[in-house]
Amino acid sequence: MVVIYLLLSVVLIILLTAKLKIHPFIALFLVAIFYGLFAGMPLNEIVTSVNQGFGDTLGKIGLLIVLGVIIGSFLENSGGAYAMAEKVLKIIGKKRVPTAMGIIGYIVSIPVFADSGFLLLSPLNKSLSKKAKISLAGSAVALGLGLTATHTLVPPTPGPIAASGILNADLGLVLLWGLLISALALVVGLLFATKYVSKTYIDPNPDVSDAEIEAKLKDAPGAFKSSIPIIVPILLIILRSLVNQFGKDPDGTLVQFISFIGEPVIALLIGMFLSFLLPKKLNKEMLSTTGWVGQSLTGAASIILITGAGGIFGRVLQNSGIADVIGSTLADVNLSIWLPFLLAAAIKTAQGSSTVSLITTASIMMPMMNTLGFVSEMEKAMVVIAIGAGSMVFSHANDSFFWVVTQMSGMDVKSGYRLFSFGTFVLGTSAALILFIFYLILV
Repeated sequence: MVVIYLLLSVVLIILLTAKLKIHPFIALFLVAIFYGLFAGMPLNEIVTSVNQGFGDTLGKIGLLIVLGVIIGSFLENSGGAYAMAEKVLKIIGKKRVPTAMGIIGYIVSIPVFADSGFLLLSPLNKSLSKKAKISLAGSAVALGLGLTATHTLVPPTPGPIAASGILNADLGLVLLWGLLISALALVVGLLFATKYVSKTYIDPNPDVSDAEIEAKLKDAPGAFKSSIPIIVPILLIILRSLVNQFGKDPDGTLVQFISFIGEPVIALLIGMFLSFLLPKKLNKEMLSTTGWVGQSLTGAASIILITGAGGIFGRVLQNSGIADVIGSTLADVNLSIWLPFLLAAAIKTAQGSSTVSLITTASIMMPMMNTLGFVSEMEKAMVVIAIGAGSMVFSHANDSFFWVVTQMSGMDVKSGYRLFSFGTFVLGTSAALILFIFYLILV
C-alpha cells in the first residue's frame, strides 16, 4: 500500500501545482503529511520527519542556494556572466551549448556535489543560452544530467564510495567502470536534451533584453576575471576532496585549513566575496536590501522553501519504511545484474536521495552477493555501478536536486517531470543497458 500511496502522492503534487496553481511549498508540505497519515506512521514520527526533513535539507544546501544566487546576481548585473558567455560561444559555437554544459557538469560533479555544481554553473548556463538565443530547458537539463552521471557513479562522491565499502569492491575498478559507463550514458542523455528537451522553450532571462545585455557588456569585467568567483570555489572543493582522500596527516594544520576553506559553504562564501570585485566600483547600495543582494535573496526565498519542502516529503517517505518494503519484495527475485539496478531505482524513486539509495541497496545486496554469484572483483565493481545507475532513476518531487534544477531554470512541476525526471530515467536506464552489455561480454 505504501507504494500505491507514493504514486497517488506524486499525482496529487502534479494536480495541485500544475492544474490548481498552488505553490509547490504548500503542495509538498500537505502531501507529505497526508502520505504519513495514510501510511500509518505514528503522529509524533510524522512531526519529527517534517522537522528533520526541512532542517537537514536546508542545513546541507540552504546556505549554498543563498550564496549561489548572490554570486549569480553579481555575475549577471556586472555583465560578467555575459562576458564569459561571449568567450565560450566563440570557442564552442552557438549550437553546442547544451553539450558543453553537460560535459562541464560531468567534470565538476566528480569532486563537487551536484546541488553545489548546478548553483555555481547556473549563471553561466543562463547567459550562454541567452546569448545563443536558445531555450534554457535543453542546456539546464543537460547540465543536470552531466552532474547526475558522475555524482552517482564516480568516486570520490560519497555514495559510490559507501557502496564500494559495504560490498568490499575494489575502489579503483569502481572508478574506472564508473568513468566509462557514466561517459557513455551521458552521450545518450545529451542526445535526449538536445533532440527532445530543447524543443520546449524557456526564456533564459525574460527580464533582460538584448539591448540591456549589450549595455552591460560595455562596462563588464573580462571573461577571465568573471570566471574567478566560479572557478575558485570549485578548485577549493576539489582540493579539499583530494586532501581528505590522500592527505597523510589528517590532523595537520594545513590539511585542516584546506578542509575548512574547501567546505562547500566556505568555498561559496569566498566565491561571493570574489564576486564583489566584478563591478567597476562596488557601492553599499549593491549590498542593501533593495540592491543586488536584496533582490537576489528575495528570489532565493521561494527556491529555499520549495527545496526544504521537497526534503520534508523525502524524509517522510524514508521514515515510513518504504525502502525496506521495496527492498524485501525485489530481493526475492533473482534478476542477475538487473537486481541491484532495479532495487536502487525503486528506492531512489520512493525516497528521493541517490546517496541513501546507494547505501540502502548495497546493504541489501551485501548478504546475497555469494548466493547470486557476484564473487570476483570485476563482478563486485559492476554491482556497485548497477546500483549507481539505479540511483539516478527517477529524480522527482521528493529529491531536493529536482527542485534546484527546476526552480533555478524556471520550469513548472509538470515540465520538470516531463523534461528532467524523464531525463534521469533515460540516463540511468542507458547506464544499466551499457553495463549489461559489458557484463554479458566479460563475465
